[in-house]
Amino acid sequence: MKLVIIGSGNAATVLGRKIKAADHTIMQVTGRNETAVKELAAELECNANTDAARIDHSADMYIVALTDKALPQLHQWLQLDKKLVVHTAAAVPKDVLQQVSKNYGVLYPLQTLRKEQKALPDIPFLVDGNSADDLALVQDFANTISNKVLVAGDELRLRMHVAAVFAGNFTNHLYVLAEDFCKKEQIDFSLLLPLINETAHRLQSLSPQQSQTGPALRRDSMTIDKHLEILNAYPELKKMYELLTESIQKSQPYGAGLV
Repeated sequence: MKLVIIGSGNAATVLGRKIKAADHTIMQVTGRNETAVKELAAELECNANTDAARIDHSADMYIVALTDKALPQLHQWLQLDKKLVVHTAAAVPKDVLQQVSKNYGVLYPLQTLRKEQKALPDIPFLVDGNSADDLALVQDFANTISNKVLVAGDELRLRMHVAAVFAGNFTNHLYVLAEDFCKKEQIDFSLLLPLINETAHRLQSLSPQQSQTGPALRRDSMTIDKHLEILNAYPELKKMYELLTESIQKSQPYGAGLV
């Protein structure tokens, strides 16, 4: 397919690389950040454009990889008539594009995307379309850049995003808290990386509930009390520890953990 990418951030960059690797033709990168647009266009070997009036209208599909806040105003400067246009947002309804084109949909990458990482990640896609024909086109395209594509309407996509925030964003925040604690206690955070990697790898064969370990699961009050004593010096971290300990014990049956 011939495509135009609107945006030059993380999602636009990683999707552009996936699309190029699948031998589609990227005709143009459009955006407001001239430096970022030119850099991405050079990498994807296509035209760079920062003028809304100069968007290439000969593409088969237009991928809008902009922030959620920018999408409701998109129709004010982008009119594509009957061209197929999709956005990449999880929490924005597909109908936000109905004033942009008569044919529209969603191509949501269920993955954390950072343009600094050159290796292309596996990306499941949740797709949608405003008609059966548009949905089929989006789905067929997604299947060329991913081996896991699911049709998902606005509500399912939003619910999946909630789960993703817990699994990705909140989990990473716990890493931030652990790293900050290690710095203050003069502990080498890198010693935790094998544990982090093993915990994630274990989910390939076990459910999260089956792989849960630790003193909260074991109801090891002696160890928990020792931890809380240390955390008296870190009141906010102590609250987090107590909250998560309570949550684990409420959601998990009693059992012996490994850590």
